[in-house]
Amino acid sequence: MWLAFGILLLISNCWGLYSPNSAVIDLTPSNFDKLVINSDEIWLVEFYAPWCGHCQRLVPDYEKAAKALKGVIKVGAVNADEHNSLGGRYGVQGFPTIKIFGTNKNKPEDFNGQRTAQALVDGALAAARKKVNSILGGKSSGSSDSKDSSDDVIELTDDNFDKLVLNSEDLWLVEFFAPWCGHCKNLAPEWASAATELKGKVKLGAVDATVHSRKASQYGIKGYPTIKYFPAGKKSKDTVEEYDGGRTSKDIVNWALDKVAENVPAPEIKQILSKDTFAEECDQKPLCVISVLPHILDCQADCRNDYIKVLAEMGEKYKKKMWGWIWTEAGSQYELENSLDIGGFGYPAKAVVNVKNMKYSILRGAFSKDGINEFLSMLKKCVNLLSHDFSKNNSKKDAEDEVPSHVSSVTVQDLDKDNGNKNTQDICNGNLSKMPMEETGILKVKWNSSEGSNNVANLEEDINRSIQVEKDKLQFNTSCSTSGQTTLVQNLESVNQTKVTEVSNGDNVIIMNQTGTINIEPKEDDLQLITRKGLFLADS
Repeated sequence: MWLAFGILLLISNCWGLYSPNSAVIDLTPSNFDKLVINSDEIWLVEFYAPWCGHCQRLVPDYEKAAKALKGVIKVGAVNADEHNSLGGRYGVQGFPTIKIFGTNKNKPEDFNGQRTAQALVDGALAAARKKVNSILGGKSSGSSDSKDSSDDVIELTDDNFDKLVLNSEDLWLVEFFAPWCGHCKNLAPEWASAATELKGKVKLGAVDATVHSRKASQYGIKGYPTIKYFPAGKKSKDTVEEYDGGRTSKDIVNWALDKVAENVPAPEIKQILSKDTFAEECDQKPLCVISVLPHILDCQADCRNDYIKVLAEMGEKYKKKMWGWIWTEAGSQYELENSLDIGGFGYPAKAVVNVKNMKYSILRGAFSKDGINEFLSMLKKCVNLLSHDFSKNNSKKDAEDEVPSHVSSVTVQDLDKDNGNKNTQDICNGNLSKMPMEETGILKVKWNSSEGSNNVANLEEDINRSIQVEKDKLQFNTSCSTSGQTTLVQNLESVNQTKVTEVSNGDNVIIMNQTGTINIEPKEDDLQLITRKGLFLADS
């Protein structure tokens, strides 16, 4: 018995799992590119390890599939335990991994079907049909490096449908088609284009209903093409909807994005407890809705909860806009209130900030559902404040677009620490101009090694550490005007007790006679920019 086992192990180590007489072609680093990549043939390739139990159990079905596909599609296998460079090349992390090298040889598709001979044959033949349809549609085949948008359409079968669609948290649009259907052929490029544009938001799949009739029957497919919508999260037959949009890629994208918007959860109304809260909720959002609620001593828990409930209802109403919603208690963020000019005329108060453009607008009406809705509706329509198409994901008219006629005006102001110099204009009069904005910089010292320092790294670290401590006190003007240069030079000379010899506007570099090169590097992070402009947020 042990002798037989030893002989079997020896054979396995010499031949892998497939003998030289097998219909499965042995692929190695020396022949892989020649046979697979540089050929016009479609390949079904298994990456395996001889010791892998699942790989060993797959052998009979894989052999059977290879015999059935002989003369039609090539079937090969890579001993990835021995030839790990090939496995690494294609991101193989477990065994067995099966890939189909079809239309785009440089981007093989994963085979995710059942490990049966029939499923393997179906998957390989589907790849062949895909390649033929691609050629009929005028697209080139072979090993082109160019991106084929059809790669973003996920091929679905009877075997992988439940796993990929029903058991996923993703939102899906699935086309059921027939290869001979003229309307399906016309839809194919539009479907592929939409799949590429929606990548990361909505998954688009396609089922050849003439082959995978079980799923076609399950969803009552009676004509081609038929498109079904599967919502995000838990799915059942009752949640599936019929697609009723147009057949262009634009129609498909708009329809899908409307569904995405419907599935967006309501935003959480977060209290500002630190700078991180502001960054997380406002930094990358089109608009940030900031509320200052009365102090808990002036407005008890029930009172405050009522205000937060109003904010939550407004957050739900405007959730499609992907705005940030935050609040703070009166007096806890004094610099924030001062910078936004809110709170002085009483609480609660509200402002909406465009972090990116350094603009904001204040709620002058009632802090109520109706008052806030009127205010936000007007802001949404007054795109001059935004210069950011944050509503482009919605192709249908929203209910909140209707703005009461008695809403007189909404004003927008520049964020600036000097409240006396704010520029205020009617946002809805169409005359809002782009205001120049001065930025401040943070010092970073690079010692000029030609000065002869023997310990440049330590010197730079010491200098930068000393400046880091004082940076919040330094508000340097890095504009290119002569007056700006003068102010910058005077500030630097005052802080560093050294003479500034030259200012270069092109790259914001100044040359100093003692510390080498000092580079003024304005941070691009929007939150940091606001912080430098006066929205100083205190950590609670």
